[in-house]
Amino acid sequence: MAKGYWIAHVDVSDPEGYKAYQAANAAAFRKYGGQFLVRGGTNETMEGKVRSRHVVVEFPDYAAALACYRSPEYTAAIALRQGKSDADLIVIEGYDGPQP
Repeated sequence: MAKGYWIAHVDVSDPEGYKAYQAANAAAFRKYGGQFLVRGGTNETMEGKVRSRHVVVEFPDYAAALACYRSPEYTAAIALRQGKSDADLIVIEGYDGPQP
């Protein structure tokens, strides 16, 4: 079964206020088995236009990734993020087919 992922690109306008969101989202991630694969980190844009911060969260499967985003725990965390950042976030199913 393919894993599920959140891929987020974020511009944080209020780093101090954003910390409350980061603390609150942990409850939802624990409940649904989310693990950070990328959380900020050094990066270099090779093509296109992107936001300043990048996050990839891995879940046991696509259903868990969707359930986490739609959960009351994450809904509460979103409220703490509003006005402190702008984000683009997708939930996507991983690929577990043949590799090159």
